[in-house]
Formats: sequence, structure tokens, C-alpha cells
Amino acid sequence: MSVSTTAARDRVRVVLLTGFPTFRARRVCEALLAEDDVEVHAVVRTKFMADARTAVASMGERGSRVSLIEGDSAALDMGLSGRELKELTHRVEIIHHAAQVTYLNVDKELARQVNVDGAREALEVAERCKNLRCLVIHSSATVSGSFEGRFHEADLDVGQSFRNAVESTLARAERMARDAMSQLPIAVVRPGVIVGDSRTGEIDRLDGPYYLMMLMLTSPPEVTLPLPGKGDAPLHVVPIDFVAAAAAIVGRDPRSPGKTFHLADPNPLPAKRVFELFAAAAGRRTLRGFFPSQITSALLRTPGLERFATSQRSLIEVLGTSVVYDTRNADAALGALRCPPFASYVETLVSHVQGRLKEKQRVRDDADDTGLGA
Repeated sequence: MSVSTTAARDRVRVVLLTGFPTFRARRVCEALLAEDDVEVHAVVRTKFMADARTAVASMGERGSRVSLIEGDSAALDMGLSGRELKELTHRVEIIHHAAQVTYLNVDKELARQVNVDGAREALEVAERCKNLRCLVIHSSATVSGSFEGRFHEADLDVGQSFRNAVESTLARAERMARDAMSQLPIAVVRPGVIVGDSRTGEIDRLDGPYYLMMLMLTSPPEVTLPLPGKGDAPLHVVPIDFVAAAAAIVGRDPRSPGKTFHLADPNPLPAKRVFELFAAAAGRRTLRGFFPSQITSALLRTPGLERFATSQRSLIEVLGTSVVYDTRNADAALGALRCPPFASYVETLVSHVQGRLKEKQRVRDDADDTGLGA
């Protein structure tokens, strides 16, 4: 889609967004559109264009300020035509590079293509933008890998090892961004483990800590599930609505370039307390005791539980890593916006998952009634 260059449109702030219509990028888009003077140009892969149009339509009137551009954020020039790229780089003031792959069992080569090559292309496009104010690289606090202790926003290479391809490729992308910070206005945002909307519970994939929530909700009520590991390490969960709003603020703040921002709860709860709150909200018995990580891995491979074990090893390693994320840059930039405490929205998360499970069961029951489930 061609970008308008009329004088009237030139008065708005033009944002280039990658990763649309993934859940995180869609929510970032909505947060950006909360400002009336913003228009968003979203790079969308061909196979996701129908979903992207549906997502824009769901935004109502604000969706009229979103232009969908067919491309690929990891391809040369993001897969844009010469004309599209020239028009965009003439007008774009802010780039949100939100295209990334984060599911923990992802193929290593795919992770490299999306997370590393995508970041490289974002940097190259940013170099061509004549009026660029900020390139926001969306990363993850899990680039801390195996590190234990206080991980500062300025930290990156601290001798940690990486537990999966997601962590290692996002860290490589951050290194490239840091190398370019002396030439380009770049900011990095690192959220913790993203969970659903604190107001609605909405989430795309039920992974990470949702695995154990699903176990609670699908196990017999009289069963008390143990927690993998001792549960004393902080579990850094953060709701998507906070992440999206914070990223939008970082992108438009002229003080952001050159900094990294941990989007996390400055007072994280230990994993045991998080799952106690999950259990209470689900009306299940409080978790008691713990299993060593090796035994937990074996248990999750038993018949009936294997569907929850896709990323079990990475989840168990996260639950056993005692790291705290310093949030001083984020605290200074976000003003009154703060990550809500987990206890204030845990019931909303559980209610949303319960609704999804009931809907799946209803679909199965309907299929059985019609013979389609045979």
C-alpha cells in the first residue's frame, strides 16, 4: 500500500511496526493508536494479511489510521518495494520492531532468521529514515539466561549461558542494536514473561506458566499438584497491557535512545506464591511441597500430561533461576504507569483460561453429538 505524502498527513507522527498481527504487535499497535496524532504502517507477511485485516477491523475507528504493507521484516529491505521503502523512510519517525519468535521449542534456524536477521533489517531501514526519533527493539528480559543475582538494564553479556534458541538469538539481536546505538537513536525494551491482559485475561498462547495453570484446571479437584523445584526464585510475569503501554511511552520519549528498559514488576513474587495464587483463584487446593526438577520432567512425560511438556525443561529452568531485574530506567521513563501487582489480576487470568477450556469442551461435545468427533 502506498504511503500518503499530503501535507495534512505529514503533521502526524508516523510509526513503522513489524510483527503485526501477532498478539504482542497488535497490542502495541493499539497502544500507539491511543494517541490521536499517530498513524501506523504495519509490515505484514502475505500469509497473515487476512488475519491482519481482521485485527485492524476490530480496532474500530482507530483502525483507519493503520496501513498494512505486504512484506517480511526478516527479508532484504523488509520485502518492500523501492517506492514503498523510499516513501516510508522519508516520513517514519518511530520504528517498533516487534517481530520476533518466542515459543521455546522453536527451530534454531527459524529463531535466527526472525530474531537476528529481522533485527538487522530493522537497523538497516532505520539508517535510511531521515527523521527517525527512535527505533524500539522489542526483546525479552530472558536474555539474562542462566545469570543469577541482580540483572541491570545496562547488562547484556555477563557470562550467562542460554537455555534455548530464543534467549540466544534475542541476545544476539540486542548486541547488534547496542553496537549501532552510537549512530542511531535506539531503545531496547525487555519485558518479563508476558501473561494475559490484566483487565480481560486475553492471551494468544497458553505456554510458560500457563502450563501449570492448565494442569491445575484439568486435574481432579482433590489432587494437589507439587511445584517443580523449590519455588523460591522470583517468577517475573508481566501483563501484556502494561508491556504495550510502556513500549509506546518509551518510543515517543526523546530521552529513551541509548537505553534499555526492563518492563517488569519491581517486586516480583516467588514462583511458589504465584502458583498458590493460581490455585486459590481456580478453587483448587494449595500447592504443597515440591519435586526436584529431574522428577518433575519425568512426571510431565507420563501419558495424559505430555501435552503440557512441550517446553517443560525451559520452564523448569526458569523456575529455578534466581534473578531480579533492575527497573530504574523504566521507572524513570514511565511516570505514573507501573506494572500492576500479580495478585490484583490473577483471578482475571484464571477466568479467561477457564472460559477457553469450557469453549474447547463445548466444541468437542458438539462434534461428538454430530458424529464429527468419531
